Amino acid sequence: MTDKPAQGAPNETEPPARAAEPAEAEEAEHDEPQVLISESRVTVRRAPKYPRFIILGAGLGAIITYIGTAALPVDPEVGFAALFGYFALIGVPVGAALGAIAAIVLDAIATRRAKEFDAERTTVDAPAEDLEGDLED
Repeated sequence: MTDKPAQGAPNETEPPARAAEPAEAEEAEHDEPQVLISESRVTVRRAPKYPRFIILGAGLGAIITYIGTAALPVDPEVGFAALFGYFALIGVPVGAALGAIAAIVLDAIATRRAKEFDAERTTVDAPAEDLEGDLED
């Protein structure tokens, strides 16, 4: 028999608890989220919602077309509904175009009134979670 320790046995000069400490420190380091903070200059302005203006303009065009059709005398051979439908083919697109133009004008005004601010962006990357269990098919 020899006095040498077996090959897989722990070394007596270094206790097993100290050998595990660096591994635990690395795991604790990976468990904490990574935080990245960056600062930049941003422009803040109020922008109009274009679809709302276009739909509102088309609706107003239809209402104005209806009022205009009702104000004029109606041909009994054609009827009110057909006459309104025919004029609506013109009134609704014109109203939608005017709504779009109003949105463009308001957007230009909002661009001139835009203000710049300092902003701070914080990005937090969560650590990957170790999942236990089996995948189901």
